[in-house]
Amino acid sequence: MHLDESQRTFPIRSNAVQGLLAAGWVPLAAVAAAGLTLGFFLWYGFVVPKQDAALTAAGLPLLLVIALVAVIWAWQAYSDYFASRTGIKFQRSLQYDAISWSVFVLLWLSFVMPLWLTHGGARLFVYCVAVFCIAKLAVAARFNETVRDVTIDFVVTRFAIIVIAELAAVIIGQRAGTHVQESRTLLLAVWGRWDAVHYLDIATNGYHGTDMAFFPLLPLLIGILGRVMGNHLIAGLVISNVALFFALLFLYKLVEHEFDRTVARRAIFYISIFPTAIFFSAVYTESLFLMLTVASFYYMRERRWWLAGAIGLLASLTRIEGVLLAVPFAIEWWSAYRENAVAGAKNLVPIVLIPLGLVLFMAYLWVLNGDPLYFSHVQSHWNRQLAAPWTSIGNSFHKIATSAGPQTVAQQILELVFTALMIGVLGGGWRKLKASYVAYMGLSILMPLCTSSLMSMPRFALVLFPMFAIMALWGGRARVNNAIVALSLPLLGLFTVLFADWYWVA
Repeated sequence: MHLDESQRTFPIRSNAVQGLLAAGWVPLAAVAAAGLTLGFFLWYGFVVPKQDAALTAAGLPLLLVIALVAVIWAWQAYSDYFASRTGIKFQRSLQYDAISWSVFVLLWLSFVMPLWLTHGGARLFVYCVAVFCIAKLAVAARFNETVRDVTIDFVVTRFAIIVIAELAAVIIGQRAGTHVQESRTLLLAVWGRWDAVHYLDIATNGYHGTDMAFFPLLPLLIGILGRVMGNHLIAGLVISNVALFFALLFLYKLVEHEFDRTVARRAIFYISIFPTAIFFSAVYTESLFLMLTVASFYYMRERRWWLAGAIGLLASLTRIEGVLLAVPFAIEWWSAYRENAVAGAKNLVPIVLIPLGLVLFMAYLWVLNGDPLYFSHVQSHWNRQLAAPWTSIGNSFHKIATSAGPQTVAQQILELVFTALMIGVLGGGWRKLKASYVAYMGLSILMPLCTSSLMSMPRFALVLFPMFAIMALWGGRARVNNAIVALSLPLLGLFTVLFADWYWVA
């Protein structure tokens, strides 16, 4: 629901001062205190360490004023936007949003709390930002149905997965053998298994050896946030779970636009309980990649070409499959401008951004070790090489026929089943999707099939969001919905236990 400016109380653009006073003195004082607090800690954290007396003296009042003005402006701007999106009065929006800003006053506790807890104030700042975001989310969920649906789905499914993983780690314990421990705290170490070790190692020590098979955006973000928080594992968990929330939000909006709200609800629920959804909460690229690919699709649909291309660049910096976004970009562009391609030519230019992420990574590897394709060549360490798509399927059947170990047979069967699921859903539901979705889904299945191995196919299926849109359409029938839920939940529980105890899942 959108309101005209005349329907709001003290609209921000007509009288900013009157709008501020409309919120009341308590909210205004809380936001002002937050602004002054942020200004002081910017001065304390960045100016004081320079040990320049003149700069220190002049910097404090300047930063206090800048931060105060910036915070008050942000408070008003967000409240104005929130009021326009929810239909509540601007005055009420200001009052609710002041709650989140007041959290930053807690930064003063860094002078009395133990250093190990605040990490010199940086970690406390991160905690305040987290509470700030959660407060905003709670208010948004109160007034916006989309945010409420996504929040409930996210909280319920993540809580269940976390509880199961932690119980499995405590009660069952890890698989026999020597394993990397990314944390001395068992409850944290659960989330640093398998590929997570590589991402954390890159963030800590840079690229070397087989780590060059892993694309750089996730470890780069972990390194940046980890320096603030003082712990790379916690930083990785924050990134994965925040990215998942926004991935679900974008997926909800995208499917709602293409179909309706009921289908969107089922789509985000199905992807949240998919058997390999444990990887959404671990230090893996699944959450980040899903968020970036769905967001790129969303902005393609909105015809915001430069934004879609820029997000596609980040996706191709996250995983090689990100370059596939160039195909749906071209299809969506052609759909929009096929009657006048010349006039729309300028909007095709951003397509070059999408493969640029891969090009940048290749350039870095070229400088690092002289081989721009080393990320591909090193895949031989996991017995992967370029091959016809049917070769990987044949290799799985060969392993089943020749293996004496039941675990190997079970793993190969699972990989074949998930591969068949992906192909089957595409084959059965492609008519329900636009050409851009069908092309992206088909290429996303084909690319891993051409590596001579089906290893990790259950995990690759997790980010194949068009598949969940098709399943959500089919899930309108009670029997289909019950079958999807009945099959997904037990497997999700099993895979979570296996992952937590250092057994290979995908």
